[in-house]
Amino acid sequence: MQISTAFAIIIFAILVVGASAALMAGIFIGLTRNKASYEEKMRTLKEMSEQRLFQVQEQQSIALREARDETSQIRTAIERDNAERRTELQRQERRIQQKEENLERKMDALEQRERKLNTKERNLDQTREELEQIKLQQTAELERIAKLTEDQAQELLLARIEQQVRTEAVLRTRRIEEQAREEAESKAREIITLAIQRCASDQVAEAVVSVVPLPNDEMKGRIIGREGRNIRALEAATGVDLIIDDTPEAVILSGFDPVRREIARVALTKLIMDGRIHPARIEDVVAKARQEVDLIVREAGENAALEANVHGLQPELLKILGRLRFRTSYGQNVLAHSVEVSILAATIAHELGADVNVCKTAALLHDMGKAIDQEVEGPHAIIGGEIAKRFGKSPKIVHAMVAHHATETEPQTLEAAIVQAADAISAARPGARRETIDLYIKRLEGLEHIANSFTGVEKSFAIQAGREVRIIVKPEEVDEYAAGRLASDIAHKIEEDMDYPGQIKICVVRETRSVDYAR
Repeated sequence: MQISTAFAIIIFAILVVGASAALMAGIFIGLTRNKASYEEKMRTLKEMSEQRLFQVQEQQSIALREARDETSQIRTAIERDNAERRTELQRQERRIQQKEENLERKMDALEQRERKLNTKERNLDQTREELEQIKLQQTAELERIAKLTEDQAQELLLARIEQQVRTEAVLRTRRIEEQAREEAESKAREIITLAIQRCASDQVAEAVVSVVPLPNDEMKGRIIGREGRNIRALEAATGVDLIIDDTPEAVILSGFDPVRREIARVALTKLIMDGRIHPARIEDVVAKARQEVDLIVREAGENAALEANVHGLQPELLKILGRLRFRTSYGQNVLAHSVEVSILAATIAHELGADVNVCKTAALLHDMGKAIDQEVEGPHAIIGGEIAKRFGKSPKIVHAMVAHHATETEPQTLEAAIVQAADAISAARPGARRETIDLYIKRLEGLEHIANSFTGVEKSFAIQAGREVRIIVKPEEVDEYAAGRLASDIAHKIEEDMDYPGQIKICVVRETRSVDYAR
């Protein structure tokens, strides 16, 4: 039993040892196999690494060859560029050298020319000195021969040159004036003649004061009334003065306002016809006369605008315009004058291509300030312009109205000049105005005084009602050419210092008389 056990133990031990040996053998065999596989892998990895290294080395070799080729190309390009630059630099150096050579030649030529110029300048200075000496000698000889100093000779020469220049200027001015006058007078004569032909109106001169005829001298006492109450009531109601003197069968109405004077005339005429004259009746008749005159004024303004073909005027403006029916200037009715100026201005504007509406409107309203110049201070042209501006008239119309007298404003537009010319034509035409003897004589004396104020004038005569001034000059002081200049100077002086209608002719007469006696 024990033997079996021991045998079993031995067998077990043998089995264990065998199993261990088998295990160790298996392990050894596995390790041997793994080592072979590892070695195989390592060999494969080594071959792959060597192959990869070979590829990398081959790529490096290729890149190196490419880099060497590129470097060679760059070096070749640089060398070629450097060669071209060296060639260009050499070419530029040659050019610069040629320029330097040219500059040196030019400098040499300039130096030679400068030396020649210096030589010529010295010669010229010497010649100039010789000429100056000759000039001094000739001047001294001329002074000795002419017995005049240099300053005296210069003054004489300048005087002669000045006289020649003045003569030539007068001749040229005369030619220009004659040419302009021929052209302008022909055209102006045609336009003005056409305008006057189209406006051949007659104007009735009215007196400055109003005269009311009486049926008999007994009516004067009734007008005066008891203790003068009737005449005081009439003067208070109308604002005019009644002059009752020795004039047979007439009463004179005097007042600055022509409309008030007309109201007084109408009222007094009605009172005389009615026969009932007392303060209450006077007030009633004056009120009715005022309404009647207002109606006449409005109708006069409307008729004037219609006759002048001017439309669009406000009723108040027409009423102010109608007041001119009772206003006169130098015996010329102002409203009729305004209509005439409007027609003339429209005709001239049509011929000259100006604004016809502006011209005829401004011309019709140009004297409108005279309707209220007793109430407002200032020139009537300025007053009329302010009224037109207040009623919304255009600046061109206002300017033409204000500028119809050059003393207030100079015309700045063609329309203003046309209105001014039409106003002068209407005022200056024969029979348009009449002057008092005092103003007439004063104007003639003023014309002669201006003419006599000029040097060389011997006598002067204002003739043809002051429309011509005939001047006799001293022939030894005023020559033929200076006579024309004298006429122009006198005309300008008259234009500046005097106001006159139309134009004034200046006629300078120069007469030379040679007298001798046969013995």
